[in-house]
Amino acid sequence: MKSRLRAMRAEVGWSQAALADVLGVSRQTVNAIETGRYDPSLPVAFAIAAAFDTTIEDIFIPEPADRENPAR
Repeated sequence: MKSRLRAMRAEVGWSQAALADVLGVSRQTVNAIETGRYDPSLPVAFAIAAAFDTTIEDIFIPEPADRENPAR
């Protein structure tokens, strides 16, 4: 799954650590989400959307493989 998280975080001037504090996760988790190594849980995805006052769909973009195998 791709995300716009890095760009959105940069737009508001937050470090990964600052966003991690807002979300209640580690900086490493934010980094893993931004680099596509980790798909966030639904509660974390909703927390990210709330932090940026937007929707999950505005942040995360499913890739074709995600659509073919949603349990991935």
